[in-house]
Amino acid sequence: MNFDYIILDMFLKENFDFFQNARVQKIQQPTRQELVMTMRNQGETRKFYVNISPKFFHLCFMECENEKKRLMEIPQKPPMFCMLLRKYLESAKIAKIVQPEGERILEFYFETYNEVSEKIYLCLAIELMGKHSNVILYNYDTNMIIGCMHNVGAEKSSVREIIGGLPYAYPPRKTNNIVSGLSSDFSGGSVNDFIDNYFSPRQEAEKIRAIKSRLLALTKTKLKKVNTAVEKIKKQSKNVDKSEFYRKSGDLIMANLFHNKDFIKSIEVMDYETNSLQKIELDETKTLKENANQFYKLYTKAKTTNLKSQEMLESAAREKEYLEQVLYSIDCATTVVDLLEIEDEGKKTAGQEDKKKAKGKGQSVKGNPPLPFAVYHSPFTIFIGKNNKQNDYIVSKLSRDEDLWFHVHNCAGSHVLLRVEAGQEITDEIIFECAKLAKEYSSAKDSSKVGVIYTKAKNLKKPPGANLGYVIYKGEKEIIVD
Repeated sequence: MNFDYIILDMFLKENFDFFQNARVQKIQQPTRQELVMTMRNQGETRKFYVNISPKFFHLCFMECENEKKRLMEIPQKPPMFCMLLRKYLESAKIAKIVQPEGERILEFYFETYNEVSEKIYLCLAIELMGKHSNVILYNYDTNMIIGCMHNVGAEKSSVREIIGGLPYAYPPRKTNNIVSGLSSDFSGGSVNDFIDNYFSPRQEAEKIRAIKSRLLALTKTKLKKVNTAVEKIKKQSKNVDKSEFYRKSGDLIMANLFHNKDFIKSIEVMDYETNSLQKIELDETKTLKENANQFYKLYTKAKTTNLKSQEMLESAAREKEYLEQVLYSIDCATTVVDLLEIEDEGKKTAGQEDKKKAKGKGQSVKGNPPLPFAVYHSPFTIFIGKNNKQNDYIVSKLSRDEDLWFHVHNCAGSHVLLRVEAGQEITDEIIFECAKLAKEYSSAKDSSKVGVIYTKAKNLKKPPGANLGYVIYKGEKEIIVD
C-alpha cells in the first residue's frame, strides 16, 4: 500500500501540537534514502524518521522496537546533505507546518539566523511521491534551493530540476494523484503507530532478504575457491607422489655401485623387495654415486611437497567446514542483527588472516555477548547457538566442565549445550532430546537418520587461531536420530 496524502493529513493533525515550536536537536542520515531528526518539545524527545525509497516512502515518529527493526547504521562520515542540514537546522525551531492541499508533501518552516545574525526562514519540503520522493531545503525568502537529498538534473528530468541554486517549484499536479492508499487500511487508533508498524517489518524483511543474498553470494564464492584449491592440491599430490620410487632408486644404485660403471645411461639391478630386475634411467654426465644422491634429493623434495600438500588439504578442509557452517547460519538467520553478526564475523576473520596474532590465541567475542537462545526442558536448560559467534560464546563463555555438548556429526549445525547443575541426573531421555535439537538446528534436519555426537564440555578444545565456533573434542559418544 502506498503512502497517500490522506494518511499524511491524518498524521499531521495527530502530531501538529508536537511539531509546533519543536526544536531540532540532532540530524542523522543513515543512508542516501533515510533521514532521522531528533526533535524536542513539551518535555518530550522523539525521533522523526523520513524514508524516500521508491518502495517504502513514508514518514513517522519511530518507536524503539521498530527503530531496531530498521537497524539504521549511522555512517562515521555524514553525507553532504546531512552536514548541510546540521549547519542550517540543528537547534532551529519549527515555526510552521503545512501540507499543500491534495499533495503528499509536508513543509517544515524553520525560524533561524544567517551568518550576519539576520532572522531568516528556511523550508524543509518532504515530498513523498514514489520514485520521485525527495527532501529539499530551500530559502523561503528567496525561494532558492540550498540543497536536496537527491539531485535531479536535466539529464534525469526535463520537467523539474532539483539542484542547489535553482528556484524551488512544486511538482506538476497529476490528475491521477494517489487518493486512496495506506489510509484505506487504517481502522483507528494512533496514526503514527499504524504507519510505523506497517512499514518497519516490511523494511526489516527487505533488509534481511538483501543481506542474505549478499552474504550467500560472497560465501558461496569463497567456498567455490576452496573446492577448486582442494582439487588442484589433490592433482598436484598425484603428480609428485613418487617419493618412494626416488628413495628406492637411490638405495638400489648405492647397493650396486661396485657392479656397474660410472657415466652410463642406465643400469639393471635386482629389486630386493620384488625379487625382479629393474631398469633405472641415469644421467650419463654423472657418476653412479652422484645419480644416487640426485634421487635422494628428489625423494626429500617429494616428501616435503607431500607433507605441505597434506597440511594444505587439512587447512582447506577446515575452511570448507567453516564456510558450510556460515552458509547454514545465513540460511537460518531470522533478523537483521543475526545477519550483521555473521557479516561482522567474516570481516574479523578476514582481518585475522591478514595479520596472524603472535600469541597464537584464537578469536575472542568482543563487545556485547551474542547470547544464544535457551530451550527449557524441566529441570534442564539447553542453549542453542544461531551462528558461529554464538557457538563460540557457548564453548568459551557459557560451558562448564560437566555440561554436555552436542553437534551433528560431519555436518554444519548449531552447538547445543545441556546445562548440568550439581546433583542432576542425566537421563537417556534428556540426552535424546538434546540430540533431536542438534539435528533440528542443522543442515541435516530433513535427513532420515543423522548421527549426533556428544561429550562433556571439559573435553572440548579450541585450537590456537581457529575460526569462530571451531572445536576439537575427545571422549565423544554418538547417537542416531531418525
